[in-house]
Amino acid sequence: MANVVVVGAQWGDEGKGKIVDWLSLEADIVVRFQGGHNAGHTLVIDKKVYKLTLLPSGIVRPGKLSIIGNGVVLDPHHFVEEVAMLTAQGVEISPKNLKIAENVTLILGLHRELDAHRESASGEALKIGTTKRGIGPAYEDKVGRRAIRLMDLAEPDTLNQKIARLLAHHEPLRKGLGLEPVTAQAVRAELDSVAGKILPYMDATWDLLETARRAGKRILFEGAQGALLDVDHGTYPFVTSSNTVAGNASTGSGVGPKAIGYVLGIAKAYTTRVGGGPFPTELADAVGERIGDRGHEFGTNTGRRRRCGWFDAVLMRQAVKTSGIDGIALTKLDVLDGFQEIKVCVGYTLDGKRVDRLPASQAAQARVVPVYESIEGWDGPTAGARSWAALPAQAIKYVRRIEELIEAPVALLSTSPERADTILVYDPFRD
Repeated sequence: MANVVVVGAQWGDEGKGKIVDWLSLEADIVVRFQGGHNAGHTLVIDKKVYKLTLLPSGIVRPGKLSIIGNGVVLDPHHFVEEVAMLTAQGVEISPKNLKIAENVTLILGLHRELDAHRESASGEALKIGTTKRGIGPAYEDKVGRRAIRLMDLAEPDTLNQKIARLLAHHEPLRKGLGLEPVTAQAVRAELDSVAGKILPYMDATWDLLETARRAGKRILFEGAQGALLDVDHGTYPFVTSSNTVAGNASTGSGVGPKAIGYVLGIAKAYTTRVGGGPFPTELADAVGERIGDRGHEFGTNTGRRRRCGWFDAVLMRQAVKTSGIDGIALTKLDVLDGFQEIKVCVGYTLDGKRVDRLPASQAAQARVVPVYESIEGWDGPTAGARSWAALPAQAIKYVRRIEELIEAPVALLSTSPERADTILVYDPFRD
């Protein structure tokens, strides 16, 4: 039985939460390997709604071990708030079923303030679309080797030295930006106020995972955002600050690449995006509004309305290749019910020439024009279908055409937010 990596195959918001929850029934361990609390997952279980932004989706399932890996940047105060919120909903959370990597980087108040200032001060053309939660600046400090990590809270005698190292960078930066100075005492107080609440969850999770792997435990690696937001392989600079492709499941959790088995990509039957950046198939018209309204396309974290457009097979095929995706979980097919005509982007033109990939150049990305193929829609409903036989014939044709264009099979078809409304073609854990 293969361990499974779940990644978003578009720009995020593809419905990963439901799929991870569905797969977690067969997993022993669920690991979140990158991102921060800017990645919202909405789970609907027995009509009860859980909104997660930081904790792995497996946390709502009794008997599962959830792990926040070292590739995550963690806001300790948000962590405490999210644990309290889920506990109030009846979810049992303790160090027995939740572990945090001892070497995880912490997000501090100064990161959030810097993030918000940069985004607010930028002109419209320069805005990235950040959630202003400090994720980017925290990753900057990690790479700059000045971050405060969870294990540092367990060593209070040397914590002041590490705060001084951090502020040696941030003090002149804040002064240059016109921000009020931050004192070492304030940072220390911020950390001391939360240390006792988070340290009990700390563990050497890389070792724990290797022991579990050798014992034959089934591990589910959960990514945040989507492959097109990868800092290397996405629509740079309109990306997140971490690697979102499947390969980072290894780096972000501390297991070797051989521990990764099946890679499942999650994609909507259409395309959405939040924030700035190129979006070749965006529909700034009544059709786009209809898709957004029917799909309830609003951010879990921010409430921002998502940009909507037709399915982009070019970008999906690119994500399949950069993440090594073995199969796709296709979500929200029901949103397209009732459309007489559905379009799929099968290529681009760039300065009059046909291209079959999204160029890396930011300027070129802004100039590509989609080439569409029209597919006949369907009248019957797909919502709630649990077998191929329950789907309209044209809906099946649409799915099969997507498989051809993206060069990957559909392993799962999700027909509603409810876990049970899933058509299984290939079980990543068992087949």
